[in-house]
Amino acid sequence: MELFEMPNQLDNKKKHVQKVAKFEKTNIVNMQLGAGEEISEHDADADVLIIVNSGRVEFTVEGTVAEVSTGVMMRMTPKEKHSLKAIEDSNFLVIQIKQ
Repeated sequence: MELFEMPNQLDNKKKHVQKVAKFEKTNIVNMQLGAGEEISEHDADADVLIIVNSGRVEFTVEGTVAEVSTGVMMRMTPKEKHSLKAIEDSNFLVIQIKQ
């Protein structure tokens, strides 16, 4: 068993990205974005799961806009172009699973 700490960093800065863990084909990243902060369009060469721990994040995936918040999980397939914007202070996990 392993426990991973993901302390709140939004009191100190508006954008925080922390690599939490890496396994054979899986990367887990904790992202914390202050309200209004954005990540420009990009893609990943893996399946991507987004799990929001707190806040609300607006994703634009291949031109389609979706709001992801606590209790909702989003999946993107490899190479789907996406960008995101924090609607409010947000803390979420990005899980990349390579095939």
